[in-house]
Amino acid sequence: MAAIGKIRSWGPVLVIVIGLALFAFIAEELFRSCESTKNQERQQVGEVLGKKIDVQEFQKLLDEYQDVIKMTQGRDNLTDEELNQVKDMVWNQFVQTSIIENEASKLGLTVTDEEMQNILKAGTNPMLTQTPFVNQQTGRFDVNMLKKFLAEYKNVKSTNPQLAEQYESLHNFWTFIEKNIRQQTLAQKYQNLLASCLLSNPVSAKKAYENDNIESNIQLVSFPYADINDNKVQVTDADISAKYDELKQQFKQLTETRDIKYVDVQVVASAEDRVALNKSIADFSSQLATAADPSEVIRKSMSFVPYLGIPQTKAAFPSDIAAKLDSMAVGTVSAPVENKEDNTINVIKLIAKQSLADSIQFRAIQVGGDDVLEARRVADSIYTALQGGADFEALAKKYGQTGEKNWLTSAQYQSAPSMDKDTREYIRVLNSAALNATTNLEMTTSNMIIQVLDRKGFTDKYTAAVIKKSIDFSKDTYSAAFNKFSQFVSENQTIEAMEKNAAKYGYKVQERQGVSNAEHNIAGIRSTREAMKWLFDAKKNAVSPLYECGNNDHLLVLALTEITPKGYISKSNAQVAQYLKSEVLKDKKAAQIMEKIKGVKSVAEAQKKGGKVSDVNQITFSAPVFISETGASEPALSGAVAATAQGKFSAAPVKGNAGVYLFQVKSKNTRTQEYKEGVYEMSLKQKAMQYAGNFMQELFAKANVKDNRYLFF
Repeated sequence: MAAIGKIRSWGPVLVIVIGLALFAFIAEELFRSCESTKNQERQQVGEVLGKKIDVQEFQKLLDEYQDVIKMTQGRDNLTDEELNQVKDMVWNQFVQTSIIENEASKLGLTVTDEEMQNILKAGTNPMLTQTPFVNQQTGRFDVNMLKKFLAEYKNVKSTNPQLAEQYESLHNFWTFIEKNIRQQTLAQKYQNLLASCLLSNPVSAKKAYENDNIESNIQLVSFPYADINDNKVQVTDADISAKYDELKQQFKQLTETRDIKYVDVQVVASAEDRVALNKSIADFSSQLATAADPSEVIRKSMSFVPYLGIPQTKAAFPSDIAAKLDSMAVGTVSAPVENKEDNTINVIKLIAKQSLADSIQFRAIQVGGDDVLEARRVADSIYTALQGGADFEALAKKYGQTGEKNWLTSAQYQSAPSMDKDTREYIRVLNSAALNATTNLEMTTSNMIIQVLDRKGFTDKYTAAVIKKSIDFSKDTYSAAFNKFSQFVSENQTIEAMEKNAAKYGYKVQERQGVSNAEHNIAGIRSTREAMKWLFDAKKNAVSPLYECGNNDHLLVLALTEITPKGYISKSNAQVAQYLKSEVLKDKKAAQIMEKIKGVKSVAEAQKKGGKVSDVNQITFSAPVFISETGASEPALSGAVAATAQGKFSAAPVKGNAGVYLFQVKSKNTRTQEYKEGVYEMSLKQKAMQYAGNFMQELFAKANVKDNRYLFF
């Protein structure tokens, strides 16, 4: 009982202790939850209609696109510019697909498996012709070829893991095509539904025909705005505000943008660097002239252009090198030439020039063995049998190969980064062996029995050794440039200071307006992702740290001068303000001119008021007329002329883009073009669809799109 009493006496304390423990537990879990949420947010590349995509998902989509491009174009790598295009395509497709799927779900639109099968059976979708499942005889997609492949793929996955790897890339390619056809079809369904809401009629069609074909010839009197000095027109803040309210919709932007001022310094080779490079190039050029095999010279020179030692078409060489090949004599070495476009110095030795086939048809049997001698023995046996009239394909199948005919094109091998002796000899045989003759080619560890069957597309090919080296700066040169720029940045930590002192250092402050986070770099400079991150996290008037970017040859500092949020751009924005002022000036000049010509009833009276008279012919309502006196297209004038009867003077002055106009209609004629009601109704419907084509922009504006790609890519 005493123990129980003691416990009771500690009751309030125990409640507090237990409460604190529970609070600590809950707080810890809450902290973990918040931290987990933050980590997820840090991994988000973007969001559309609340649908998020993280960096792993986006990278997977990028890899899919890259694999497809590499497969369809036969390439191993993409340039930085091409990669950026792929990133944009993937993002745009994600955004568009997310928006369309959201709208389609509201309407009950789907693409069923049955519809997909019908699309495959029809075989007319352009994407299907980009697949390997095209019948070579008909040139059309063959659904049976696809079915056969899918059955084989399913079978090899369970029976032959090694062969399955070869099938996997093609299966991934087909999966990509199928997915995109589904997305494309759903988008077409949505657009077709929208198109069904846009109708035409015979009355509109007849009017459209008249607008296209009734031509007016006029005598025009022009009063250009340019004839009135801007200084003689007063523009007030109230005028600007009123014009902004009138044109406000023009200044709406869907994403946040930022204006910057920046200093970009590109480090280039110094005079001392060039002297050292020229000496090195001269040494390599001398070695190249006397070398029996230029491979080692090219390797030591660290040339951008590998030496393969085989005949290649001009397409295999950089354009500046290819342009010089025909002007060189075989066996000569060119003098060093600088190319300012790619900042390189170049030397060429033309070893041979030949007319050779661009495409070669052949078949081959690869012969191996337990050792080289065994391979040689078996190859000799096969070669002897073929010389005696044995069937090539039958022998090939005996040794586990097909022996089928294949075509090899120059593009498949001539741009390789390197080439071993065996491959070089293999290509030599394909180029030089007699047609239908059999060659027993001895390779390092095996033999190859080759039979060349056909050659097509003869063209000039060149065997050339090329030294192409960048005109690079030295470490000392870069260090000096870095130290100087670092001092400038540290001493000028405000926009005003940057602008005031840049010229003292030999630098120039540049401007960029409207930078969005969808851009891949700043001011066209590569590798500026860290600077982009800073820019979209910085506050107005902040100056960035020093960034090393480009190809490790640019030094950059930037200042954030303006943040324009998503929505309507302010009338205080420099570009908007300038545009508003020009529109107000136009309005006020038009008002002055109209007051001056008030009551004018003829061309002669208008000319006396200072108008410029000219004849303008073949004016139609459907196309804006261009006026040479004012240098502008004037849609309003086309409309006014169409509404004025033959022989009549314009009922009122026409306010145009570049002036005010009066006119006399001299004649009206109808072109001798047959009226086809159905054609014009369809044309009107197509035009309506073009106008309605802005639906994606409207849907995008409401989709709350967040693009964070700049943080990752």
